[in-house]
Amino acid sequence: MGAGGRRPHPAVTSPTVTIDRIELRLVPLRLRRPFEISSGSRQDRQILLVTVEGGGERGWGECVATEDPGYSYETTETAWHVLRDFIAPAVVGARGAEPGEWMSGASWVRGHRMAFAAVEMALWDLAARLRGVSLADAVGGGRRPVDVGVSVGLQPSDAQLVERIEEYAGEGYRRIKIKIKPGRDVEMLAAVRTRFPDLPLMADANSAYTLADADRLAELDALDLMMIEQPLGHADLRDHARLQEHLRTPICLDESICSLHDASLALELGSCRVLNIKPGRVGGFGSARAIHDLCVAHGVPVWCGGMLESGVGRAHNVALATLEGFTLPGDISASARYWDDDLVSPEFMLRDGTLELPDAPGIGVRPRIDRIERLTIRREVIGS
Repeated sequence: MGAGGRRPHPAVTSPTVTIDRIELRLVPLRLRRPFEISSGSRQDRQILLVTVEGGGERGWGECVATEDPGYSYETTETAWHVLRDFIAPAVVGARGAEPGEWMSGASWVRGHRMAFAAVEMALWDLAARLRGVSLADAVGGGRRPVDVGVSVGLQPSDAQLVERIEEYAGEGYRRIKIKIKPGRDVEMLAAVRTRFPDLPLMADANSAYTLADADRLAELDALDLMMIEQPLGHADLRDHARLQEHLRTPICLDESICSLHDASLALELGSCRVLNIKPGRVGGFGSARAIHDLCVAHGVPVWCGGMLESGVGRAHNVALATLEGFTLPGDISASARYWDDDLVSPEFMLRDGTLELPDAPGIGVRPRIDRIERLTIRREVIGS
């Protein structure tokens, strides 16, 4: 065991192989319902899938970049460009036995962590398959169910919001996250709390406020929220620290944390009391595990956020969330929360408020090749 009784992360000791080929695919999917946050609404997603091949096996990854730069400067199009022209050519032909070795040739690429993560996580899947172990075991987690919550977008009315929350609470989700923005915040959440006095609730602002709104945000303290996520701008670590001094409710950071350095600085400044770790946002499992370990060492709880991924990305999130520091329900949710028909089999099903990976090598679920082939609107192959 590691320090403090923690399970150490095992090295991914797959056979030494050469990465022969990387394939990019763009697959459009439509969400079951529009999903609205403070910066806008979306229903159609362009899912960027990545496969890496080596040693007779194939690993799968998914780029979480969205179609516009509202959440990050990375978009589906910029990620495609960076993957095709820089990252994939640096990885194809690499020889090694673990993801860090295969990715070393792309380490010079500055930023573009979502593009980087798509290949890095596909390589973790490949390494796990080559070893014949689950991805959860490969990253140092294990076979345990993961507590999950659900994220509810802005609704046309408070009555419709309450109706949607009733639906998800009835399905067994262990925490409800509610999107907010100026004009749809305190009174709306108060109505929800009145209807659900004991339900674990949190709010997510997606950077919709400024420090000038501190008194307004302090009104949320009366509602017994688990946390308020990313109330201020993505670069405002100092202002988040000032706001946290003004609030009893813990602040959770999301968009602000893109690296271990960001996490370390946020904890040093007191910018938050909780962290949301999205592996696709921070550059993959290597960075995500390092942030997790830092937070465990500081006694800061973490949870795994979602980016409206298909079942491929969801499988990676579930695997990461088996690590010991993920003590809060994540935004991973069942496939049916998002899609009428997912890209993997079996689909992720909610059981008593939890998800778990099937007991199979790698990501555990099987990408539905025929469906993916049928839906693909763009493809690029790098390598043989």
